[in-house]
Amino acid sequence: MNLSELNTPTLLLDKGRLMTNIAAMQARADRLGVKLRPHLKTLKSAQAARALIAAGASGITVSTLKEAAYFLEHGITDITYAVGMVPAKLAAAASVMAGGADLKIMTDNLDVARAVAATADQSGVRYKLLVEIDCGDNRGGLQAQSEELLQIAEVIADSAAILQGLLTHAGHSYGVDERTAIEQIAAQERDAVVTAAERLRAAGHVIETVSVGSTPTALHALDLSGVSELRAGVYTVFDMDQQSRGVCGTDEIALSVLSSVIGHNKPAGKILLDAGGLALSKDRSADRFRPEVGYGQLCHSDGSIIADLFVTSVSQEHGHVRVRNESDYTKFPVGSRLRILPVHACMTAAAYDYFNLLEDGRVGSRWDRVNGW
Repeated sequence: MNLSELNTPTLLLDKGRLMTNIAAMQARADRLGVKLRPHLKTLKSAQAARALIAAGASGITVSTLKEAAYFLEHGITDITYAVGMVPAKLAAAASVMAGGADLKIMTDNLDVARAVAATADQSGVRYKLLVEIDCGDNRGGLQAQSEELLQIAEVIADSAAILQGLLTHAGHSYGVDERTAIEQIAAQERDAVVTAAERLRAAGHVIETVSVGSTPTALHALDLSGVSELRAGVYTVFDMDQQSRGVCGTDEIALSVLSSVIGHNKPAGKILLDAGGLALSKDRSADRFRPEVGYGQLCHSDGSIIADLFVTSVSQEHGHVRVRNESDYTKFPVGSRLRILPVHACMTAAAYDYFNLLEDGRVGSRWDRVNGW
C-alpha cells in the first residue's frame, strides 16, 4: 500500500529505524552488564514488545494495569508496573498475577506498603514490591537515606508479600542538553538506588532488582555497577524532544504523523493541516532547547526533512504552519501529504489505535496498540 491510500491523520512507524534503535540499546545494556527491561508506555504494542524480547530484553515495563493485562493476553509475562500502587488497584494487580504474570508493583509510601502486606496476608497473593527512590527528579520516591525505606522493607518482610527491590527514574535528565551533564545525572541515578540497596542489604534484606532508567541516562551512563536492570522507552522511536537535547538525530526518529494540507490562509501567512492538537498532542517539551519546533517538524511524504518548516500552532483538528515564503503554497498544494515528527512520541501515539508500519517506504502491516487505563 502507498501512503496516498491512507486516511489522514494517521500514525506511521518506520520499522527499519525502530529495529535499529532496539538493537542499539540492547547492545548498550549488554556492554554495561545489565538486563534491559524496556518501557512500553510509548509503543504499547504487543508486536513491538515481541521485537524487543527477541532482541534480548528480559521483560517489559508498563504504565497502566490495562497495559499489563493486554501484554499478558499476548503471552508476555515478566512485567513491572512502574507507577505508584494504591490499595484500590491491588485486586486488579492480583487478577493479572492470577493470569500468569510475574508482576512487580511499586510504592514509596509506608501506608500503601502496609496495605500490600495486609492484603497479601489475607489473600495469599504474593505481591512483589519495588520501592521507588528519588534520585533528583523530585517527582516521586524516597530519599536513599530515609528511615521510611527501612520501615517499608520491614513491613513487607513480615508479610506474605515479597520485597523485590528498588526502582528509580532520572526524569531530570530531560532538563539538560550536554553529554557531560547527562553523564553526571546518570551517575547520580545509579548512586541513589545502589546506596538504597546497600542499606537494605545491610539490614538483612534480599534485594534482587536494582532498576534505573531514562532514555538519556541509558544512552550516556558510564558505569552501572550495582544495577541489575535498565529501563527506558522512548529510545525505540525517539522524538523532537529528544532531538532538541542532542539525544538523537532526526534520522533516528521512527514515529511520524501523516497529514494532509487542507487549506492556505495567505493573509495569515500559513498552511493548514488536518493534524491538530488531538492528532499531535499539545506537548511543547522541546521548547527549552528548540522553541522553533513548536508542535512538530515538517517532512515530505518520503520522510525527508523540510528545513525551517514546523507546526507553529494547533487547534483541535487543525495544524497551523507558518510559511517561509509564498513559494510554499505552490510546493504544498491543498490535498498534498506531509509527515510530522512529533515533539513527544508517547503523547502523540496515545491518540491512535494502531501503527501503520513502513517498510522500505511502503505501508505494510498494522501493529495494534492498547490505550486507556
